Amino acid sequence: MPADLVIKNAQIINVYTLEITSGDIAIIDGVIAAIGDYNEGHEIVDAKGQFVSPAFIDGHIHIESSTLTPSEFAKVMLPHGVTTIITDPHEIANVLGTKGLSYMLTNSEHAPMDIFFVLPSCVPSTSFEHSGAVIRAQDLEPFYEHPRVIGLAEVMDYPAVMNADPDMINKLQAAHRHHAKIDGHLAGLTTTEINGYLAAGIRNDHECVTAEEALERVRLGMRVMVRQGSGSKNLPELIKAINERNAHRFSFCTDDKHLDELINEGSINHSVKEAIRLGLDPLIAYQMATLNVAQGYDLHDRGAVSPGMKADLLIIDDLNQVKINKVFKDGKLIAENQKLINEWAYTTEHLEGCIESVNMLPLDQSQIQIKPAESKANIIEIIPNQIITRYLKETVPTDQEGYFLPSAEHDLQKLVVAERHHSLGTVGTGIVKGLKLTANSAIASTVAHDSHNMITAGTSDEAILLAMNHLKEIQGGLVVVKDAQIVGQMELQLAGLMSIKKYEAAANEMTSVHHGLELVSPNADFNHFLSLSFLALPVIPSLKLTDMGLFHVESFSHINV
Repeated sequence: MPADLVIKNAQIINVYTLEITSGDIAIIDGVIAAIGDYNEGHEIVDAKGQFVSPAFIDGHIHIESSTLTPSEFAKVMLPHGVTTIITDPHEIANVLGTKGLSYMLTNSEHAPMDIFFVLPSCVPSTSFEHSGAVIRAQDLEPFYEHPRVIGLAEVMDYPAVMNADPDMINKLQAAHRHHAKIDGHLAGLTTTEINGYLAAGIRNDHECVTAEEALERVRLGMRVMVRQGSGSKNLPELIKAINERNAHRFSFCTDDKHLDELINEGSINHSVKEAIRLGLDPLIAYQMATLNVAQGYDLHDRGAVSPGMKADLLIIDDLNQVKINKVFKDGKLIAENQKLINEWAYTTEHLEGCIESVNMLPLDQSQIQIKPAESKANIIEIIPNQIITRYLKETVPTDQEGYFLPSAEHDLQKLVVAERHHSLGTVGTGIVKGLKLTANSAIASTVAHDSHNMITAGTSDEAILLAMNHLKEIQGGLVVVKDAQIVGQMELQLAGLMSIKKYEAAANEMTSVHHGLELVSPNADFNHFLSLSFLALPVIPSLKLTDMGLFHVESFSHINV
């Protein structure tokens, strides 16, 4: 019988043997039926000697970080050749609990992209902050029945694992019962702790920042996902660990990537291109972006150009530049020359109970004052394009009463995290260095991993309070303040994390934010809002700030400023 589609004259990227082979690809019912010499098909596409690759898979991403709903996110990703993702919705879960998980699963059904879910393991991520919800093991159990739920997401509460916390053990055991994968989150962990994670059945990590860390994990039996996102760009360092002998244990992920970068450069396609530019064998790079991810998650129906596999395929003009000409999903042409063939309907269904999530008590200047306890203050120093921070102790400018004075000259900003879920009134304050904000300016966001309280940094109390009050008024988003004016904003009404608008409108608002950032921090070489959002994450070294105060990650305790 004739095939539904035959792709003729293809140079096939064989990710099994790391070689290029020639042939025709016959596709029936969205599945590759055969590879060889075929002329009969209801549709014929002549590849004309171009390369055919399996479509790309992102092994770990938080859709919420794109600021888009899942169905709009897919519209951005498919033209870049990403047809499958494994997503962890713990951002929205920390705000809305299981209601947020249900929304993400439901909304993602609208997209012709395979969106698999791993269930949030740590909501809240620690007990050292207030989140919007608490999810226990019994709350997750019903979600394992969903066909697109394939695992338990990044286990970041390592004390709970090492101390055999009962709820954590219940979550791990439930994942094993359902034959689900368990993702790791091993930022800064020792060999003993890595051993403990592996013994618990946690088999991968995406938090490596050095080649030595990556090699240690691989030697012990873990898979390592090389992260190249907006806030963490670990590929240039981790590529030093990859060779022909161990490459099958490595794959790519983005973790968190902002909308403008997703539109302009894509995600996994960009990682492949960067890896090749940095000297990795191109065929290994394509293998890491496809087969290695699929095998790591037991997605045995994809990840290679092979009979019996889903016909998720890319026709590529330039192997090294990853110039994608056509994208096929389930044997159907879905995108060509970086544009979707047909867009599916935009939807605002199922938003009930997912908006109006900013419930914060009014703030005044007295609540954000900082008086260092010693002559030298404890300071958070950002590391551009990384989510880890440095812990500094320095003398800081103060007024006559000993209160900290932010200084654009010394690149010292006041940092404020305020609880915004249940009107508890808790406010944490600290000092951050490295955001390069000009005088009388502030940036504020309701995206603050992982509990997503309101976080603000600024060089004057007036600017900080204006930014925070405006965020409450618009019910979530990103705000830039300069000289008592709002100079950029993006509304994120869905859980304070995502836009409920079409991706084009959301992208325009993101552009407004970047214009505002140019006014308050000209010529910066890092993403301010992504850096800001991780300053509240108390499981990533070294010093962070929660709504309960300054947090020292290595000692897992709060400390004074």
